[in-house]
Amino acid sequence: MTVFFFTTTVVLYFLATACALAYLLRRSEVLSKVSLWITGAGFLTHTVALVGRLLAAGHVPLTSLHEAMSFFSWALVLVFLGVELRHHIHVLGSFILPLALISLLSAAALPREVPSLGPMFTAVGVHVTLSMLGTVGFAVAFVAGIMYLIQDGLLKSKRFNVLYAKLPPLDFLDGLNQKSIVLGFPFLTLGIITGAMSAEVVRGSYLSWNPEQTWALVTWVFYFIVLMGRMTVGWRAKKAAYLTIIGFAGVVLTFIGVVLKGHQVA
Repeated sequence: MTVFFFTTTVVLYFLATACALAYLLRRSEVLSKVSLWITGAGFLTHTVALVGRLLAAGHVPLTSLHEAMSFFSWALVLVFLGVELRHHIHVLGSFILPLALISLLSAAALPREVPSLGPMFTAVGVHVTLSMLGTVGFAVAFVAGIMYLIQDGLLKSKRFNVLYAKLPPLDFLDGLNQKSIVLGFPFLTLGIITGAMSAEVVRGSYLSWNPEQTWALVTWVFYFIVLMGRMTVGWRAKKAAYLTIIGFAGVVLTFIGVVLKGHQVA
């Protein structure tokens, strides 16, 4: 049954993404509404799939890469729905839903077996949950940065087309970028700390300096610099947009490294 709901979610997110991308090119708001309703239905089936996984595993379903990527997709859609219901930024789905779909397709391609972690599964689940929540914050900051650069380019070139009319004002996008980093950074910090603690128990060392841990630390330092730059030096607008795009690329490289080496998230 869990597989059915997971597969249904993939189909619904695909349809929602297709409608959201088509919405970028058309003035009609119908496509955005259709996309939103399909996304809502997909979110419900996704939630059922996650709950089913939890009941089958007997613990929080966040102890494998498959589960982590699925949770990331779910949390990203949750944030999108929250922002959409509050601010009615319909075009946001055109940028966030493709990320959620890619993450869910990645989860579908990964092994679905529940790993045997013994008494450590709780610590690993906490570590992965916190890390994924931090990554969701950085993903939203990345999307806000992309949208900012597109809108800024349209303004400077005086191309007041359909996309320009749908994108939010630059101030809103800059604020969304900063808030996303401010919310994501503490989660990533706690995720790294809990990961180091669980690693010390399992391997006898807080840090083994493998590529995944090294990239995670580099990403943390990078976002720390960006956060401090925004809060103290006053980095804003275009510079912040470019930096958050670069930072999210580091996050993606970290996940790719984990997948290619076939490691479980730990």
